[in-house]
Amino acid sequence: MSKIPENLQVIKNKINTEKVRIIAVTKYVSVNEILELYKAGIRNIGENKIQDAENKKEILPENIEKDIIWHFIGHLQTNKVKKVVGNFEYIHSVDSEKLVKAVSESAKVKNITQNILIQVNIEETKYGFDVNAVKEVFSEILKFDAVNVVGLMTMAPYTLDEKLLHTVFRTLRELRDYLEEKYNCKLPELSMGMSNDYQIAAEEGATMIRLGRVLFE
Repeated sequence: MSKIPENLQVIKNKINTEKVRIIAVTKYVSVNEILELYKAGIRNIGENKIQDAENKKEILPENIEKDIIWHFIGHLQTNKVKKVVGNFEYIHSVDSEKLVKAVSESAKVKNITQNILIQVNIEETKYGFDVNAVKEVFSEILKFDAVNVVGLMTMAPYTLDEKLLHTVFRTLRELRDYLEEKYNCKLPELSMGMSNDYQIAAEEGATMIRLGRVLFE
């Protein structure tokens, strides 16, 4: 019997689901488990690799696949941009100005506007702009056509240090607030928090939490 409904209820009891969207990370799970998620009410699915997403989309019943909001959450290489743009409603991991440009150019060719989040490296993670770099280049990022910058994303270090986690997530929220005020723009989404720290992320203003293990185990 699937543990997903029970696990989902435990998660919902810990956060305000009116303010926080649960994105189920399905990197290691089957289509059957995605169907279980769907049955439990989950509509936001996050994938790390385009090939995995394509395979799952092909197998899922068409009416369900079309009802799912797909999020690309893995590291995006420029040579994969064409395949990702338009196949995911949101790209969370835009970590360089070069990548923003590539996404914009691909979206223009497809005659669409692609929702993106800017990935910020706050605590020495592998990818992302550092905080000062975002402040320096954000005006240039906003100039690109065919992309809609909807918010910021970060990955916190894997740690039990709750004080550090609060600091990381608060820093992202404060950066968002700074950018909104300085550039008179709306950045409604903060994608932060995973299975081990989603509650702290929610407390600090996350609007999207990316959950894998905690949903399935």
